[in-house]
Formats: sequence, structure tokens, C-alpha cells
Amino acid sequence: MIMYKYHCLNPISDVGLEQFTEDYIPVSDAKTADAVLVRSTAMHEMEFGTELKAIGRAGAGVNNIPLERCSENGIVVFNTPGANANGVKELVIAGMLLASRDIIGGINWVQENEEDGNIAKDAEKAKKAFAGCELDGKKLGVIGLGAIGVLVANAATHLGMDVYGYDPYVSVDSAWRLSRSIRHAKTVDEIYKDCDYITIHVPALESTKGMIDADALNLMKKGIVVLNFARDVLVDEEAMIDALLSGHVKHYVTDFPTPAMAGVKGAIVIPHLGASTEESEDNCAKMAVKEIRNYLEHGNITNAVNFPDCDMGYKGSNTRIVLLHHNIPNMLGQFTKVLAEDNLNIADLANKSKGEFAYTMIDIDSEVPAGVTEELMKIEGVRRVRIIE
Repeated sequence: MIMYKYHCLNPISDVGLEQFTEDYIPVSDAKTADAVLVRSTAMHEMEFGTELKAIGRAGAGVNNIPLERCSENGIVVFNTPGANANGVKELVIAGMLLASRDIIGGINWVQENEEDGNIAKDAEKAKKAFAGCELDGKKLGVIGLGAIGVLVANAATHLGMDVYGYDPYVSVDSAWRLSRSIRHAKTVDEIYKDCDYITIHVPALESTKGMIDADALNLMKKGIVVLNFARDVLVDEEAMIDALLSGHVKHYVTDFPTPAMAGVKGAIVIPHLGASTEESEDNCAKMAVKEIRNYLEHGNITNAVNFPDCDMGYKGSNTRIVLLHHNIPNMLGQFTKVLAEDNLNIADLANKSKGEFAYTMIDIDSEVPAGVTEELMKIEGVRRVRIIE
């Protein structure tokens, strides 16, 4: 019986780990593991063991994982898109409420006056300092209509908000889940110019880093509320601080505390609580374990960030050969030539590519003789070969 070893770099929900079968055993040394599960631990300086085949990120962001090195080593990196979406959505809604009504200021006033024996009467006089506005009827711009953005947009419509969405790359699945009442902005500038609240839900890419800069802020209405529960680098922090201090931005609600932003007037800084719910952690762990098991046992890839998704279902009685390789011409021809020389018949085959890398799955209806792995590894561009029997 094949035994797989896994290691957790961070505490991972038991609800998720319970999805591993008796064929999986936890190990204390990551260098001996077939799979590693991680949440926030920085892995860039880690030395990977030769047996490491998969990394499961219990969450969406993978900036703590050296993707290029993993790809070159034939290590598939999975994430769990959508598993924590509801937890983040609820905190975004809370952030809008905190920014529209000075709830924090009011609570602080009560605490500061806890010894006031006449606090109820005095509160009636003081509360006008904490008055705010309602969300009903306000315009919300949602930049990025992925798993979280769609949930935020739909929830905001039920609060009576006039919701605009912008995402030039919206998926078919997201489009189906999006409420028909959401108005589609053709450009991001429409969001900047027209909305009272703007929330960002895009990944941190070279094209999105610093997208909320001085120019973007200058297009926005005076008194705008900007919410960032995606990635801190999406917002030019210096430009945002200037906009807060000038009063152009009423509130910046962020889930990413930094020394520069903490304490700035108008900034509502939350200590990265977006996905910190029991339900989100359970969902992320269950999805990560499912992805790792499907890959180790059957070679199927779902929700990988550095290799293409490719699924040939359960392996069955066939022997499955999976190859992680560079996306270059004539790879399939070279693979089939090696197999033909060993008189191996191909029962099924799938090949997918993603950027510089590709993935090939080949089902063989007989045993694969020793030495085939070495022959396939000799092909230039092949990063890893696995034989799943």
C-alpha cells in the first residue's frame, strides 16, 4: 500500500485534515513530505525535499510561496478560491457600516465615560457627534467580480445600494452568479468618478499593484470611502494617506495594518480578519486536502496557480503517467515515442498548458516497466515524472 506523507506549516483545521485517509500520515519534517499545507508561513527561503510534489495553500493568496521555483521543481501549488469568500464578504459589509456610521467613535465615547452616573442622558447630547449616513441608495463600485466580489455585490443590492461592477475578465461562472441588478461599468474610471463607496477584489499582479494611486483618487468624489480587503499593495499608501489628511477620502477601510497607516485619521485599520472565521478555515482546509488527494492519488489538477487544470477522473485499473514540463513544441511526440519503444499502449491522454508550463496525463493499459521514468526525465524541458499505479 502506498503511504503519503504530509506536513502542516501552520495550524490547519482538523475538519480538513480529517479528510485524509489512513493512507496519509503527518510528518514533523517538511523535507520528508509528499505534500505541504500552508496558510501564511513564508516559504521563499525554505529548502524543499526531493519528495515534495504538492503545496496546498489554505486560502487564495500565494505571495508567500515561491511559485517559479516550485514550477521548475515540478511542484504543483494549489489554492482554495472561494472557500473563504463568505467570511470576507461579511467583513466588507461590516467595513462599510463602520465607515458610514461612526460606530467606533460612539463605542469609544461610552468606554471613556463608563463612570458617568448620568451616561444615558449625556449620551443623548453626545451622539450627534457620531451621526452618519445610511447605505441605502448609495452607489457602490466593486472592482473585481471573482468569488468575493460577486458575493459583496449581491449582498449590497439587498442593502438597497446601487451597485456597479467592473471586471474585464469576469468568468462565466461569476457572471451566472451575479445579480441582474448589478450595473456593469465599462471602465474602472466610471467606478472612480461615480461611486460613493469603492471596494477592491482583484489579485496582486504587476498590472494591479498601486492601481489606487493619486490619479485614481483624484477622480473620486470628495468624501469617498475606499475598502481594501484584497491586498495591501493594490493601494498606493502614501497617496492614500495624503487623501485622508486632506479630507478628500472620508475613510479608508483596510484589512492590512502597516506602521504608516495605523493611527491615520480616517483610516479604519482591521488586523487581517477577513478569512479569520471558523467556517472559512474549515472550508479552506477541506478544499486544500481534496485537491492534494486528487492530485497524489489520481494525478488530477484543480485550482493550481502554477500549472494548468487537467482532470481525467479516477485512475481505475490503468497505470497513469503524469508529466510536468515546459510548454514547448513536440513534447507529446517525444513522450509517445518513448512509450512506443517500450511497447506501451496508450489508453487515454490529456495535455494542457498554462503560460510557460504544461501538464500531460497518459493512461497505460498495462504495467509500466522500470526505467521509463528515467527515459522520460531525459527529455529536455521535463521537470517531473510520476507513475501512479
